[in-house]
Amino acid sequence: MGLRESPYSSHFLGGLDAVCRELLYPSYWLLSQLLALQQTTAEKQELRSRKCPPPHALEVLAKGPFLLLLLVLYVPFCLLGLLLWLPLQAARRPFAYQHTPRQASPEEWALPGTGKAFHFVSANLCLLPDGLAKFSNLAQTQWRAAHIAQALVQAARHAVLPHKGSAGSGTRKGCREQKSRATESSPLRTCPGSPATDTHVAVKGPLQEGEAPLPREITASFPPNMDFLCLQEVFDQDAISCLLRLLGPHFEHILYDVGTYGLLGCSSFKLLNSGLFLASRYPLLEVQYHCYPNSRGEDTFAAKGLLCVQVQLAASQGQRIVGYMNCTHLHAPETDGQVRCDQLTMALGWAQAFQETHAQAGDIVAFDVFCGDLNFDNCSPGGSRAGEAGGRWSGRPGGLSASPPPLSPDDKREQAHEIFSVYTDPCRVGPGQDEPWALGTLMNSQAIYDEAVATPETMKRTLEHSEGRKKYLAGPVQASACPDLSAPRSEGRRIDYILYREHQSPAGLKTVSGEALACSLGT
Repeated sequence: MGLRESPYSSHFLGGLDAVCRELLYPSYWLLSQLLALQQTTAEKQELRSRKCPPPHALEVLAKGPFLLLLLVLYVPFCLLGLLLWLPLQAARRPFAYQHTPRQASPEEWALPGTGKAFHFVSANLCLLPDGLAKFSNLAQTQWRAAHIAQALVQAARHAVLPHKGSAGSGTRKGCREQKSRATESSPLRTCPGSPATDTHVAVKGPLQEGEAPLPREITASFPPNMDFLCLQEVFDQDAISCLLRLLGPHFEHILYDVGTYGLLGCSSFKLLNSGLFLASRYPLLEVQYHCYPNSRGEDTFAAKGLLCVQVQLAASQGQRIVGYMNCTHLHAPETDGQVRCDQLTMALGWAQAFQETHAQAGDIVAFDVFCGDLNFDNCSPGGSRAGEAGGRWSGRPGGLSASPPPLSPDDKREQAHEIFSVYTDPCRVGPGQDEPWALGTLMNSQAIYDEAVATPETMKRTLEHSEGRKKYLAGPVQASACPDLSAPRSEGRRIDYILYREHQSPAGLKTVSGEALACSLGT
């Protein structure tokens, strides 16, 4: 039996939830508009470019009290909706599901046989309500959601099916003990705490003995033949609706509104869901979500957690060929390294338990992927992490030192976590040291509106040069809030990951991976 689309088991409960959300929406919108009165860097630049710009303070004085008055007047209706909505969460499954039937079914995969490529994209989209997005120096959430969806759809329309073992982006299974060369891809996040990352893994063909690894690959568009999307920070409900409408025809199976609300299943009151959004071309067999119980600060209000999915890829001689995806978004504040370490430990245990519970005798595991925004890098030299205001700066990129700098206890816990001994990070050499071709996925938030990175094409050209990377990629976090110009640097902070794990298989499958940096979300 397939997954139920509604998170509620009855139409009555689903309808009641819709009524409650309609009651809550005006207060949500008014509060968002009130917070959105602050300006982004781009809005300030636009005002300065006008000959006689109206003072921003005048706009705040005109709109602020009016919005605040409406919000106060609507509070009784909001409380009524909240009192009705919160008890409903006990009956709500922690995710919603959209199924868009398509005529074409996935290709039968015969084993033993040729290899097969699966393409993964992981991106933090920062699709927050407008008011909260302003704190990340972003605006126009609805416009950005439509732009991102159109970019994904445009890439999906250029897909070449079925997926053969040819050059492309994705994690590939089915190669038998064959050396392959790969490039790495991950698009950039365009806000301070969340990247717009498109990370996909690519296989380019056999690597001849003695041949050097490929240099980094930077692309201006999403890869074609995308099979799986793992998106983070898709919080805004209108943005979710936009993504569902545009992506549905290209991705048959979509999980959205993932997470719990209120006090259900978590240690603190949750106003926002987890922000996770997963789209797949292949059928979903099992889905499970876990909420992290140890959040702090601003992350307390979001139900961040781990989404585990078992995917049906094909069948061969009566055996299921399945894949596992584990998608997450870890704790954000930089000073809370121990919180992230504890979350990684919990996620590792949950992922293992999920696979043990839902595996069947004879299953062939084609891939096991752990991906998402982990909110720490593998290049910062250590010390207590700087705060958001001064800690993220655009440092001069350079080659990795032969011996990485000593790490503080916090950095050791994150960069040397057990997960990296279970799952493989193709961009990583070891704790504190990435491959020379690996690029950061976090941009300098104060420069995201510059013309040099305003479009995917200009961003690609800019990041192909060391000076461009120096200016626009966020550099490693130093021990103090001020940049240490003598400290060794990497090619930017890579805080978005796609990890994979090998499984023993009677078919002799072996994963060959690679990545590339995509500038698709430069707008």
